Amino acid sequence: MTDTNSGGAPVLSVRDLSITLPGKHDRRHAVKNINFDLMSGEILCIIGESGSGKSVTANTVMGLLPEVMTVERGSIDFKGRALLDLPEAELRKLRGRSVSIIFQDPLSALNPLMTVGDQIREVLDTHGIGTKGSRAEKVVEMLTEVGLPDPVLIQHQYPFRLSGGQRQRVMIAMALALDPDILIADEPTTALDVTTQAQILDLIARIQKRKGMSVMFITHDFGVVAEIADRVIVMEKGELVEQGDAQSVLNKPQHPYTQKLIAAVPKMREQDRARAESRPIALEVRNLHKTYRTRSGFLGRMREVKAVDDISFTLHQGETIGIVGESGSGKSSMGKVLMKLISADSGEIRFQGENTLTMSEENFRHLRPRIQMIFQDPYASLNPRFTIGQALTVGPIAHSLMTHSDARKKAEDILELVGLDASAFDRYPHEFSGGQRQRVGIARALMFDPEVIVADEAVSALDVSIQAQVLELLDKIRRERKLAMVFITHDLRVASQISDEIIVMHRGKMVENGPPSQIFHSPEHEYTRSLVAAIPGGQAA
Repeated sequence: MTDTNSGGAPVLSVRDLSITLPGKHDRRHAVKNINFDLMSGEILCIIGESGSGKSVTANTVMGLLPEVMTVERGSIDFKGRALLDLPEAELRKLRGRSVSIIFQDPLSALNPLMTVGDQIREVLDTHGIGTKGSRAEKVVEMLTEVGLPDPVLIQHQYPFRLSGGQRQRVMIAMALALDPDILIADEPTTALDVTTQAQILDLIARIQKRKGMSVMFITHDFGVVAEIADRVIVMEKGELVEQGDAQSVLNKPQHPYTQKLIAAVPKMREQDRARAESRPIALEVRNLHKTYRTRSGFLGRMREVKAVDDISFTLHQGETIGIVGESGSGKSSMGKVLMKLISADSGEIRFQGENTLTMSEENFRHLRPRIQMIFQDPYASLNPRFTIGQALTVGPIAHSLMTHSDARKKAEDILELVGLDASAFDRYPHEFSGGQRQRVGIARALMFDPEVIVADEAVSALDVSIQAQVLELLDKIRRERKLAMVFITHDLRVASQISDEIIVMHRGKMVENGPPSQIFHSPEHEYTRSLVAAIPGGQAA
C-alpha cells in the first residue's frame, strides 16, 4: 500500500521495508513490505497491537535497530538522504538535531548515575549548542515547558527520585531540546495522567506549528489519535493494513482489524456494578501518612512531599477500588506502602485482622504471597537474566507453595490466560515488547492465587484489544475467586470500567471518592472535573 497524500514533498519516505526477526518467533518478519510518507508539518499516528512492528519501524528510522534484527530490503529516505546507507558517524549527527525520538520506557533510557539536568545539558553539549550559561538556562526552560514542578530544583534530581510520569516528561524535554525536523514519539504519553497528557500533546502541537516539525506518533490510545492526528497508519503483525486521514480511519474504518481495535476502546461506564450488601473486609486502611524528604546537594534546602496524606478506605472481598490522579499525586506511593515495599510514617493497614504497618519484614513474609503487586514498569520489574518461566515460578517455589513441575504447568496455563503462548516460558524478557512484558507481570502476580492484588498501572502499556482482554480476565478472577483489588491508573475510562469505587488523589490527599457514575459524570471537586475534562478525545473516545 502506498501513500496517496499529496500535500507536497515528504520529509520522510519509507518504501518496501521488510525487517527479519531472529528465531523462536511466531512470524518471520517484524515488518513486511511497508510503504508510507511523512509529510512536512504533519502528525502521523501509527497504531496497532503490541508486537505489530510500530516501535521496530521507529527504531529503524533512527538507526537503532537491534543487532538480532536485519533489514531484508527496502529504503528510508530523509530529505534526499538514504538513512539505511549512512555510516554510524553520520547517523549520530542526525539524531537529536534532525530526527529525535521519545522512547517508550524512560527508566531504561535515562542514565541512573546522572541528574536529569545534566542529561539534558549533555544533549546540547554533544551538538555544540550554546554556551555553558545558555545551556543551563535551556535546561530550566525545557523542564518548565514540559510541566515539571519546581524545575530549578528538579534538575538536580536523579531519575529514580521521580515518578514514572515525571521521568517521561524529562525524556520529552531531551527529545525536543534541539527542535528537530522530525520527532518520533514512541508511546510518549503512556505513563502520563490525563492532564499532563493533555499538556504534552499541546506542547508537541505548539512546537510542531512553530517550527513546521513533522511528528511520527506511535500510540495505542485512540483518544490521543482523535486529539492530534492528521493521518493514521494501522499495523497488524508487521503489515500495514490501513491508512488515511484521521477522521476517515476513526469514523469509517475499512479493515476488520481496525474495526476490532476501535470496538475495544474502553468507554465510560454509565451504570455502576451491582455490589453485594455485605462482604468480608479484605483490606482496611486508616489515616495513612507517608512523606518524602529530599535535599538537593549537601547544603541544599530540604524538600518535603506529602505523598500520602491521611488516606482511609475499606476494601471488601470481590471488589475493586480504583485510585486515580495526576502523576505525583501519591497513587504509586500508596500502592508501595500497602505492599510494605516502602514504610509509612503512621496509620494502619489491616489485613486478615493484623496491622501490617507495624509488622517486621520477617513476620510479614508469610502474608506476602496473599498480597501481590502488578508493577507499573515491566522493564525494571523483570530480571533480564531470568527466563519468563523462572520469573513466574521462583516465588511460588521459594515459598514452598508448589513443586517445580506443578509450578511450570500453572505458569504455562496462566501465560495463555493473559494472552501469551505457553512457549514464552523458555524465552527472556528482551525478546518481548513492552506490552507483552506487562502481561508477564500480571501472570507473575496471579501465580500465587492472591486474596488482594495491588495493580499499579497494570494495563497502561497494553494496546486496546489486549487491554480489554486483561481487564476482562482480572474481572473474571475477581468474581470467581472473590479477589480484592486496588487498581491504580491514570486512565479514567479504564477506572470506570473495572472499579466499584473510585478514589481521586491530588498531592497526597483524597479529594473525592464514590462510585464511578458519580465521580465521572457528576464530579463535585474542581480537581476531579479538570481530570474528566482532560480525557483525550472526550469521554466517549
